[in-house]
Amino acid sequence: MTAHHRPESKLNEAIERRREDLIVLTQELIRIPTLNPPGENYRLICEYLANRLKVVGFEIEMVRAEGAPGDSAKYPRWNVVARREGKRTGQCVHFNSHIDVVETGHGWTHDPFGGALVDGRIYGRGACDMKGGLATSIIACEAFLEVYPDYAGAIEISGTADEESGGYGGVAYLAEKGFFSPERVQHVIIPEPLHKDRICLGHRGLWWAELETKGRIAHGSMPFLGDCAVRHMGAVIDELEDSVFPVLKNRLTEAPVIPEGARNATMNLNSIHGGQTEIPKEDGGLPSPCVPDSCRLVVDRRVLWEENLEETKQEFRDAVERVKARRDGFDYELRDMFEVRPSMTDKDAPVVQTVTKAIEDTLGITPEYVVSPGTYDQKHIDRIGQLKNCIAYGPGILDLAHQPDEYIDVDDMVASACVMAASLEQLLVVPE
Repeated sequence: MTAHHRPESKLNEAIERRREDLIVLTQELIRIPTLNPPGENYRLICEYLANRLKVVGFEIEMVRAEGAPGDSAKYPRWNVVARREGKRTGQCVHFNSHIDVVETGHGWTHDPFGGALVDGRIYGRGACDMKGGLATSIIACEAFLEVYPDYAGAIEISGTADEESGGYGGVAYLAEKGFFSPERVQHVIIPEPLHKDRICLGHRGLWWAELETKGRIAHGSMPFLGDCAVRHMGAVIDELEDSVFPVLKNRLTEAPVIPEGARNATMNLNSIHGGQTEIPKEDGGLPSPCVPDSCRLVVDRRVLWEENLEETKQEFRDAVERVKARRDGFDYELRDMFEVRPSMTDKDAPVVQTVTKAIEDTLGITPEYVVSPGTYDQKHIDRIGQLKNCIAYGPGILDLAHQPDEYIDVDDMVASACVMAASLEQLLVVPE
């Protein structure tokens, strides 16, 4: 049985009738360019979602994350939370999707914000990550409400800000305000693009830090009178290559992280800059002939469940200290930027078992349990909200995220909508 030959049911038929609506909804979401940074059109897309969901009986809360990183008068961090109560008490199922998208970059053959439908695929920035998933969850809920108007419990749908930059103006803020407390919400499904036949249990942790090596400025024609911070940083990178990267390559997790290479502990040297501030090309001119007295390196270290975050930091510091011990005049400063501890929901958790059965019944296959190489908003639901019963499940191919000609397959969205609706049926349709 494939996703194209789902068993006949009232739910699946209700979703299939909404296929064109699903396409149009996805296209219209893509056509609202919610670029982050800087955080454009958040209010506009939240109002669009609010107007859509009001029609089918959802109560709407618009929440601005005042004071969150990035929030400003010009780029306010708006979120929308929609809730629909059932006919009697029961559990709450929450579908959370982020509304922001990354920059378009180069190499597109389709309009990044056009939402073109070509050969059953919708193209555009955010099509896969994750406006297609957001549209899918809305269609699933609307079909469920048609078939089961007398359900128990509650359904929530949220569109949240800034996931691409850490989620602090979105899910983190909402979690701090109690929106993801276990008393209010019992099951969370995040429709990130992890494939329609996979359930994502969680993600690796991370530590971002900035290392600055110090030097002494001097005239570039007499570098012996100064102390080059860039050379000091070069020695640090050599040390990392010799003593840290080989260790990380051999450090493996038991968690089912995809792709295979991400089962190792990894470190990315995210950016480096030494010397005076770069002059924009359009301004022309040459830099002054100076010995650089500062060099900064941003490090992106991904942390496994088997690793201790403090020991991870110390491992890096020890490498830098080894350089200091053998280099005259070496001085440095290490600054934490942010950190996330690994998160993973147990395979026996109710939401995992519910979606597993829905995939088996709907698609006729046993889902693969996976873990994401990068973090997503589950970290805030877990750590701040203290809600463990959370997964990522949604249509789309993870490898397409942030790529040119990003797309979402319409058949995959329809199949995932059937799985989401079947999950609601299991959780909210109970005997009186």
